Amino acid sequence: MAAPFDGEPVWSTACPDWERRILARESLIPFAPLFPDEARAALDVFDALRVVDAPGSPTMAEAARPWVKDFVASIFGAYDPVSGRRLINEFFLLISKKNGKSTTAAGIMLTALVLNWRESAEFIILAPTIEIAKNSFDPVRDMIRKDPELSDLLLVQEHTRTVTHRLTNATLKVVAADNDTVGGKKAVGILVDELWIFGKRDGAENMLREATGGLASRPEGFVIYLTTQSDEPPRGVFRSKLLYARGVRDGRIEDPKFLPVLYEFPAEMLKAEKHKDPAYFYVTNPNLGTSVDEEFLLRGFQQAQEDGEESVRGFLAKHLNIEIGLALRSDRWAGADYWLRSQNVDRRLSVLRLLLERCDVVTCGADGGGADDLFGFAAIGREKVTRRWLAWAHAWAHPVALARRKANATWYEGFVKDQDLTVITDYPQDIDGVVALVEKIKQEGLFGGIGLDVLGIGALVDALADIEVTEENGLVHGIPQGYKLSGTIKTVERKLIDGSFVHAGQGLLNWAVANAKVEPTRNAFLITKQASGVAKIDPLMALLDAAVLMERNPRATRSVYEDRGLRRF
Repeated sequence: MAAPFDGEPVWSTACPDWERRILARESLIPFAPLFPDEARAALDVFDALRVVDAPGSPTMAEAARPWVKDFVASIFGAYDPVSGRRLINEFFLLISKKNGKSTTAAGIMLTALVLNWRESAEFIILAPTIEIAKNSFDPVRDMIRKDPELSDLLLVQEHTRTVTHRLTNATLKVVAADNDTVGGKKAVGILVDELWIFGKRDGAENMLREATGGLASRPEGFVIYLTTQSDEPPRGVFRSKLLYARGVRDGRIEDPKFLPVLYEFPAEMLKAEKHKDPAYFYVTNPNLGTSVDEEFLLRGFQQAQEDGEESVRGFLAKHLNIEIGLALRSDRWAGADYWLRSQNVDRRLSVLRLLLERCDVVTCGADGGGADDLFGFAAIGREKVTRRWLAWAHAWAHPVALARRKANATWYEGFVKDQDLTVITDYPQDIDGVVALVEKIKQEGLFGGIGLDVLGIGALVDALADIEVTEENGLVHGIPQGYKLSGTIKTVERKLIDGSFVHAGQGLLNWAVANAKVEPTRNAFLITKQASGVAKIDPLMALLDAAVLMERNPRATRSVYEDRGLRRF
């Protein structure tokens, strides 16, 4: 901890050496408690609580690993008793399944209730479902019943999942969350359990904002997010908080009031697939050997491998905190298995300008349907020397699509934040967007044509004609769909396998690839929008339309002298 400034401690919640720490089994909290006396007082309460579902009902002092006590000390040790203000008031813990998350949550919130001084204060454990709310409440109830002093001090009301402090009239309530249950709350402390599930819900971000609104007038207040990794690519409020937490941990974002504790594998270990080595299972399981049984993990991993790739990904997400890049399904497109390999992803390509600089020709594709569809656009560039295909995509959505497809709403929110999806206010702004991109590529002297579904949108054809991109001059091509696309689908698969197809790793395109369902016929495997249903694949279909044109090996029209800066006219 740095030297005090004006009587207050100075600290940073960044942990830039977290990779070394996590491998060495060291604390991921990079500073000592800001107010050690407050931390000790809290640990006195916390340590005395009993873990009823463990053999012998040990106390937390006996059962909790050091990482748990460090986390507890950081929460309560951030409270300044002189000013009555908590200097760190937002905490984020990402931990693998079965590492005592519910027990830790119960202990923290009970400790907060006991130490609280505010009359009629509210403490809330916010769970995404009734079942999870029950799982969160049971340890609270059992800890109180096992301690005669707590039983005298605290009144347990099981039917409402509420605990009331008999002296201060403060309450701890476990609720299954919705807008009605959290609206108007003035909570001093909130613990949000299983944030990854909230991430799937439309409007969850606003609901959590409402739930935590009381902190504005409760300077001693706090919010704690506890979660395992998601069983699908992160989205919604979970994705936002996870990315923010990583930014603070890595030092890219300076926010000393936010403390992230993330048990996840370093990127280099993931790249080398060391996370699949049981010798490293401890990295995301700090309770390995206590609440986490090593033999259980080994058998679970072995069974998942027998069940296939989809089962393996589910095991890795929940027990090793591996972030899922694609939600693979049994009827998936074969290319999805290779889509996120490191040699097929280049994040720099998310900026279209950087893709254009590397290519000698670019083909495009566009695909869209009714008002509740996305309007997808894709560009594939041929890299100048390597001749690899470099891909980029964008999409537009009418508000009707957001209203009708509630299941996709949190995905769309994320794509908008990534700037890969544009929500239009009216037609034909989507067509105008496609035309603007085509014109940009054309002005760079790289345009090799655009492929459209032969049953596509006539308004786009008319708009492209205004920039002299027409079927007559060989720049607009109707692309037959269905079985006639099967050859191109196989081409893209092969190029993904040999590493000659590279994309930007955009969430939008990743999602479309994961949504693609394969429909077998007598002599081909088809990817169709009809088979995928409400799970949109328009950006992928646009990509395949562009790939048809790139397969034809279009001639580069830009002079080599322009690239070298020698041609002026």
